Amino acid sequence: MFDRITDARLSWLLARFPAIALVGPRQVGKKTMALAHRQGTVEPLYLDLELPSARRRLDDPEAFLLAQRHRLLILDEVQRMPGLFEVLRGVIDLRRREGESAGQFLLLGSASGALLQQGSESLAGRMATLELTPFLAAELLAQAAPAGPADPVRALQDLWVRGGFPL
Repeated sequence: MFDRITDARLSWLLARFPAIALVGPRQVGKKTMALAHRQGTVEPLYLDLELPSARRRLDDPEAFLLAQRHRLLILDEVQRMPGLFEVLRGVIDLRRREGESAGQFLLLGSASGALLQQGSESLAGRMATLELTPFLAAELLAQAAPAGPADPVRALQDLWVRGGFPL
C-alpha cells in the first residue's frame, strides 16, 4: 500500500470524532485505507452497501449498529442507504454516553453534494469529512525507488497519464 498524506489525517480524525466520512472518486483507495485502520485490537467490521446481503444485515439498523459496540464499523457506498444517517445520529449519541467518544464509524462514498449535505445535517458535530484524492505528485515521488535520476521523471509522467489513479 502506498503511503498517503491523507492517512495521518484519518488517524487523527478517528481519535477525535465518532464518525468520519472518507469521500472521493472511485478507485482512489478509500476501502484500502479504511481497512488499514484499527481501533485497538478489535478488527473493524466492513460492509459494502452495494451488496444486497450487506443491506439486509441493516434491516434493523439500530439493533445491528448497537451490537457493534467497541468496534470500528466501515460502511462502504453509504450513499446507497441515505436513511441510515438519522439512525447513526442516535447510535452515536448512545455510544458516546457509554464512553465511546470517537472512532465508531467510517463512512465511505463518493463526494456527492447530496451525501455530504445529508451527513452534515444529520450528524452535525458528530462527523468529520475527509476527501481522498487520486495520488498526488508528492506521494508518488516518496514511493519512487532511488534507482536513478530518471525514476522521478518517469513517476511524474505516469501520474500525468493516469490522472493520479492507480494502474
